Amino acid sequence: MIRIAAAGDVHASEATKERVERAFGDLEGNADVVLLAGDLTTTGEPEQAEVLAAACRNVSVPVFTVLGNHDFHAGHAVEVRRVLEDAGVHVLDGESRTCTIAGLELGVVGTKGFVGGFPGSALPDFGEPLLREVYAETTRCADAIGQGLQAIVHCDLRIVLLHYAPVEATLEGEPPGLHVLLGSDRLATPIAEYGADLVLHGHAHAGSFEGHIGQVPVYNVAVPVMGRDFWIFSLEGARGRSEVEVEGADVA
Repeated sequence: MIRIAAAGDVHASEATKERVERAFGDLEGNADVVLLAGDLTTTGEPEQAEVLAAACRNVSVPVFTVLGNHDFHAGHAVEVRRVLEDAGVHVLDGESRTCTIAGLELGVVGTKGFVGGFPGSALPDFGEPLLREVYAETTRCADAIGQGLQAIVHCDLRIVLLHYAPVEATLEGEPPGLHVLLGSDRLATPIAEYGADLVLHGHAHAGSFEGHIGQVPVYNVAVPVMGRDFWIFSLEGARGRSEVEVEGADVA
């Protein structure tokens, strides 16, 4: 059994320092790995990343993360990443990493994902160069997911970590007109093709908690959606990936 503490949209800053430190402190003994689904900072300043980095230094288990749109806002994403990596956080940008927990090999594929929409309201690969570049960025993220899942095919458990949503079900509650800016179903295509045991994302603060890509469970772990600092997912797997069960519990 692997216990995964997941959260997105932490929005760390000096103003939230006490809450962030308390939330990460409460994880001790309750989680085997921490996965953060982007929007780690409030406006993407390195000083805000330092708040999260300090909290992560006090966690004795591996921490994996992707960046979100807030982390890019100030134009210091490179510095934000460096601050977190200096604290031992694994920042994934179209990459995959593995670790061994409880005798099982866990593989994590991480990318922020991007916008584009869903059937009935999706951006096409057509028109002005700027719009086509938006389409191309989502393509790059989708390709990274597919390549990452192939790279960790040998793992006992495989997780895809995103910021933007790959399914519309976890956007329910958000205005439909915003869905095109909250994710893209093109991110789901490689997951459906290569398979995963769990998909996590954030970004949609007014969205819904749970969705699916075929039989693959998808969870929107944005803190405003969960109503708590972390959600603990317990994944039970066996060598040879014979069976996976996902159970949840909250860490308020």
